[in-house]
Amino acid sequence: MLLKKPNPLWSFFSSVKLTIVLLVLIVLIFIIATFLPPQEAAQEFVQQLSLGTAKVFFFFRLSDLYHSPLFYALMGLLSLNLIICSINRFPASLQQYKAPYFPEPAGIFDNLPQNQIIIANKEKSTVSLAVESYLKAKYGSVRKIDTKKGHVFYGERGRFSLFGVYAVHLSVLLMIAGAIIGSIFGLAADINIKEGETINVVNLAGGKGTHPLDFSVRCDKFTVEFYENGAPKTYRSDLSFIKNGQVAHRGSLLVNHPITFEGLRFYQSSYGTAPEIKAIITYTISRNKSREIVLAAGDTLDLPESKAKAVVLRVEENIMELGPAVKLRITSPQKDVQFWVFKNIDEIKTANPGLLSQVPIFNPGLFKPLVFSLNRIEQQYYTGLRVVSDPGVLLVAVGGALMVAGLMIVFFWSHQRFWVRMEQEGTKIRISVAGRSNRNSAVLQQQIDNLCKRIGQELKA
Repeated sequence: MLLKKPNPLWSFFSSVKLTIVLLVLIVLIFIIATFLPPQEAAQEFVQQLSLGTAKVFFFFRLSDLYHSPLFYALMGLLSLNLIICSINRFPASLQQYKAPYFPEPAGIFDNLPQNQIIIANKEKSTVSLAVESYLKAKYGSVRKIDTKKGHVFYGERGRFSLFGVYAVHLSVLLMIAGAIIGSIFGLAADINIKEGETINVVNLAGGKGTHPLDFSVRCDKFTVEFYENGAPKTYRSDLSFIKNGQVAHRGSLLVNHPITFEGLRFYQSSYGTAPEIKAIITYTISRNKSREIVLAAGDTLDLPESKAKAVVLRVEENIMELGPAVKLRITSPQKDVQFWVFKNIDEIKTANPGLLSQVPIFNPGLFKPLVFSLNRIEQQYYTGLRVVSDPGVLLVAVGGALMVAGLMIVFFWSHQRFWVRMEQEGTKIRISVAGRSNRNSAVLQQQIDNLCKRIGQELKA
């Protein structure tokens, strides 16, 4: 009868050599991609070198490896290789799993060392009960068959270890699936929010455009602390998440302490200074001083005491070498005035007597009866947030846990099978112990020695 010729394509994908080649190739490509610049820098670099279209495409996609066709191709090939290898190997494992207990393998009791043979001077029934009881206590389920001279008992442990390698294969497939799902359907974006600002659109990573959110994010407060040398010590963003016009969640965002909302995870990634600066002002009326008010250019302030409204026209850190100042416009039913409020107004008046009468626009009390004061000027910061969504992370986590379990099964468990033959020889009972294992023969021999020792102790009891 002619043997069926194996399919060359199937043989190619079931090859262990292919697995090794793919793993080496994946490692090398990931190492190369690690040293390449980020995607934006890579695009600028290849433009400067005036590389050909093919080279540009290769270089540019490597700089964003997790979203490249090369990544998907390699993961697809590795997955196909693992699946076909598992299919090829599974029938043999299943056959081993279903291997019959009796009759015992031919010759398994031949040429046994003396330490695996026990001679008992007790009744056959007593010896049989003692051996069977101990095997049940040791292996849970014990099978027994009667022979012409006595009995043969069978016990086993670790049968599930035959499928440990498939757990490892499945874990790899789950992690690959999670990585691809996260790459295709995940989101990686950045937003910069100034204090008090609300944003509902994020900028996709890699310059891929923008993405609207189903909610809005507002930075209620941003705080940054510095070391004495000027290096940032810590920075924190107090955020509000607004949905359907109401605050649905509030939280403080710090480095390594992200916030999750609506399936998106927000990380504190950076901060910077905004072009705008803030003025902290107060005003006095009838010797009563107001609270500190934080304003930037364009902000408005209601003045209920005078039924007026103030608008910040300009905020300057140093105007005309006279120091920080803010220009206000106040409107009321009676009048509309503009004037400057200087932080160092007392020093300015001392150096220039009669200045306020000559230049009324420098008078902080021009809108009577209110007198304004500029306490200080502060630089306005923005907080940089990283927004991430990875729908494949659960698959990766499950795959990682399954891989740990599978590797523990592969390396720490084996399928051990034990046969104990009990034969009547005159007035004595001869007990022979033998076993087989799919791996770790040294551990098997240790288990056989322990089994012989414990059976001997049971018979002496």
